[in-house]
Amino acid sequence: MSSKPPQHDVDESALEVTTPKTWAAGIPGVLVSLDRAVEQMGVSRTVKTLRLLNQREGFDCPGCAWPEPQGHRKMAEFCENGAKAVAEEATKRRIGPEFFAEHSVESLRTKTDYWLGQQGRLTEPMVLKPGATHYTPISWDAAFTLIADELTALSSPDEAIFYTSGRTSNEAAFLYQLLVRSFGTNNLPDCSNMCHESSGAALNETIGIGKGSVSIKDFELADLIVVVGQNPGTNHPRMLSALEDAKKNGAKIIAVNPLPEAGLMRFRNPQNVAGVVGRGTALCDEFVQIRVGGDQALFQAIGHLLLQWDKVDKDFVNAKTHGFEDYAKHLRELDWDRVLTATGLTGEQITRVAGMFVDSQRTIACWAMGLTQHKHSVPTIREVANVMFLRGMIGKPGAGLCPVRGHSNVQGDRTMGIYEKMPEKFLLALENEFGIPVPRKHGYDTVDAINAMRHGRGKVFIAMGGNFVSATPDTPVTENALEQCSLTAHVSTKLNRSHVIHGRTALILPALGRTESDVQHSGEQFVTVEDSMSVVHRSRGRLKPASDQLLSEVSIICRLARKVFGSSHPVAWEEFEKDYDVIREHIARVVPGCTDYNTRVRQPDGFVLPHPPRDSQEFATTTGKANFTANELTVLEVPEGRLLMQTLRSHDQYNTTIYGLDDRYRGVKDGRRVVFVNPDDIKELGFSDGQMVNIVSEWKDDPTGVVERRADSFRIVSYPTAHGCVATYFPEANPLVPLDSKADISGTPTSKSVIVRLEPAA
Repeated sequence: MSSKPPQHDVDESALEVTTPKTWAAGIPGVLVSLDRAVEQMGVSRTVKTLRLLNQREGFDCPGCAWPEPQGHRKMAEFCENGAKAVAEEATKRRIGPEFFAEHSVESLRTKTDYWLGQQGRLTEPMVLKPGATHYTPISWDAAFTLIADELTALSSPDEAIFYTSGRTSNEAAFLYQLLVRSFGTNNLPDCSNMCHESSGAALNETIGIGKGSVSIKDFELADLIVVVGQNPGTNHPRMLSALEDAKKNGAKIIAVNPLPEAGLMRFRNPQNVAGVVGRGTALCDEFVQIRVGGDQALFQAIGHLLLQWDKVDKDFVNAKTHGFEDYAKHLRELDWDRVLTATGLTGEQITRVAGMFVDSQRTIACWAMGLTQHKHSVPTIREVANVMFLRGMIGKPGAGLCPVRGHSNVQGDRTMGIYEKMPEKFLLALENEFGIPVPRKHGYDTVDAINAMRHGRGKVFIAMGGNFVSATPDTPVTENALEQCSLTAHVSTKLNRSHVIHGRTALILPALGRTESDVQHSGEQFVTVEDSMSVVHRSRGRLKPASDQLLSEVSIICRLARKVFGSSHPVAWEEFEKDYDVIREHIARVVPGCTDYNTRVRQPDGFVLPHPPRDSQEFATTTGKANFTANELTVLEVPEGRLLMQTLRSHDQYNTTIYGLDDRYRGVKDGRRVVFVNPDDIKELGFSDGQMVNIVSEWKDDPTGVVERRADSFRIVSYPTAHGCVATYFPEANPLVPLDSKADISGTPTSKSVIVRLEPAA
């Protein structure tokens, strides 16, 4: 029997949340980032570089995908972590052949990810030959010949795996997928498989396009902004400025998260006087401290109350949606006892939050990894869409769905074809444009690729950027998989863990960074990227390259293609390398929405790709409308004495790149092997704050039963997480995430819902 929901009794008072061991976001971070920049780059290089960051005639930040404002830009259009990202890339530190002569691969394996990343920029191609203990120099021509020989020796193109990081430019991404499909496979796993794949799956089904439907301007117009499963202060700091502006315009902000995150509680904007001398802006009106994985239940409950109160935009629902009756029938039977168990919230707070949806005429729903990395992630995001459909919050100013991407061009990579199952329309256009046969068989995503390598079906692994070993789950399994390959090759700017976990032969191919000048036969080049809100714009590096032996990603792809396919191949690889405008001419004819690409990207702020739901409330779904969905409620069951673990970033980290060993917002200094535990849970489990523990994950792997994974020597940090939930940093905790525990439909690893127990460390 379902219990009755609480009555509608909205408390209009703001909820002020103060948390121990946290700072307001803003001023301290700028000082830290400038110190770090000067340490890595020196004073003059810091000034030259940061003044070009995110400027029209400069380069796009290599960090997150948060958009630049359209029109006026601040002189310092960057955040703390953006400055750190640039400092890491534009550092004066160098890694040459003498470094690899001094350090064996075995010795490098013993170093931390932080140590590896701090050694500096790679300067020339290196090879690790079969049985060798050290990397040694290799010429570019010999490196390309080695890769081509390995690829052509395969019994099937599907034995090759081509990974892509989200920092790859649109031009490089387009050429990379063209090379891969010319070779005869769709094995194009990428970092999106591990982050927003669930968003794309849910949005394609419900609104017909796997991208968010808002612009940066919409934040200025919104009445309500709901930030779910996201920590902007660390992962998208420039978003805090948009939230601050929205707040000044009267918007209310709801933060839904198992941890109280400092940036969402109070923001001291370093670019205005009030931020510098005052206490800053209290951003969060309502902090919803949800149990890990309880977001689906929360949005079902909100939908239930909106239906009960008859607060539905009937004009939108009747004209623009499909499936409303089935959805409404499903929610009328909602079990509130299960909702309260799943969320860990009170009925009163859920009612108050639902009332804020009622009071808003323009609502934006934002989310990130906190929603996408669960087994039930796709149904969860469908429920967010359901609530927005009920209120008619698609295709109107100040409203919409906003999955906030992490990597700076991960959305652009997907637009350009980096996807293991691109739609037929794209593949046919590619085939017609270049006169080549394009494979239709779906390729491997990231988890499939790891399984293919570990079982001998994947033999050559090539990575265009990224740090595959540290980004993926189940670290020992991933490492073993790569070690089964005949060749592993990584296009990189800096040393990382993936270079020391290798196949029989391994290559390190050093590339230009985004901050560096790229000069080809036709002159200085620029590249393009797409931000999290579908704006495509230019990026042009200005610094002298770290070494005269570096090649651009475009050059690496084109030269490899010429080695693999020979001079008679119908694709004009040599012309692409000479002049990137030639690449963009082909993009204009192949990629939807990119007509007249070369002209439009030269506009001051680039151009916005079409988005039918946003632009005209049109939906390219199977029904031609926005689709309501009825989803069975998932409640994560945790055995007694166990906890629900999520992995996350420290504040001194971006993706797998670790800038330092402090987490200023959470009060952690000089260490990363920590586990954040609710003080009541610490007491109930018989531990103490500061105690060293081992973490053991338990995963029921039928028919073998429960399989355990271990990560040792973590320090307990008492922290106000949701009761029964703990948090740890990745990649340190990645060994605890089972490879085959993944989201339904999207295949994303479940890094946010891992059942663990704590054991005293020896």
